[in-house]
Amino acid sequence: MTTKLILVEGLPGSGKSTTASLTNDILKEWNVDTKLFLEGNVEHPADYEGCSYFTKTEFSQLLQNNNDARLVLVKHALERCDGFVLPQYKLKNELDESLVPDTFWSDIYDHDIYELPLEKNIELITDKWQRFVNQARTEEQTYIFECCFIQNPVTIGMIKYGAREEVVMNYVKQLAAIIEPLHPVLLYVDQQDLSSSFKKAVQERPKEWSTGFMDYYNNQGYGKINGAEGIEGTISVLEARKQLESSIFNALNMKKYKIDNTMFEFDPYKNEIIDIFKNTVKI
Repeated sequence: MTTKLILVEGLPGSGKSTTASLTNDILKEWNVDTKLFLEGNVEHPADYEGCSYFTKTEFSQLLQNNNDARLVLVKHALERCDGFVLPQYKLKNELDESLVPDTFWSDIYDHDIYELPLEKNIELITDKWQRFVNQARTEEQTYIFECCFIQNPVTIGMIKYGAREEVVMNYVKQLAAIIEPLHPVLLYVDQQDLSSSFKKAVQERPKEWSTGFMDYYNNQGYGKINGAEGIEGTISVLEARKQLESSIFNALNMKKYKIDNTMFEFDPYKNEIIDIFKNTVKI
């Protein structure tokens, strides 16, 4: 079996990006044709990063209210799930800011796919994954994805909406069933000391990141329900997320490996990744 999809998951600050990039470098050294997509890539083939969704009625109203933007909107609208998906960055690149009112952008961002009700988000994301699988199974490349398989469903389900564990679990299992034809491999980057790894990330990353992250985790869904406040509140939410992700990991029926990155020691960690792919997985 040829593995066409490698999924890298883990909590913030655990080393997901490093792991995904290392995996990509190792496989390229072995002459494997890879495509790496890190978190935040607006061209992601299986996720909607920075995209908005409008029902057909809403899209018609958007066109009616913004005639100067009509040509650009129609050009980039993708018909999906009884409506239209709009990539925000393409609109930003092509629309003259002076031709559209501020209310236009407010409308676009209010319809972000990760601001939609959970049920609609699941419908759109599972549809995108299915389209990706249909394409990838005919190609020779091995795709490497960071964080969109477990993290995104957990973030919108548990963190944003406080959804029940079984709802989030079923969402990820639905994605797992869709990607099965690609013979996926899951790498879960584990950190034994979650508090230290998160505080390390807070120190290393821009203040805007930590402020936005803690606001997101504390002030909606699970965090709001449980009265989370400050950095310690965020860590308590992350602990709950870790428990849920561990349950999801254990329930998944696919090739999967937990790799301990607590010590952040580069060479031993790289060797562990090499051993996983050299000895147990046929690429």
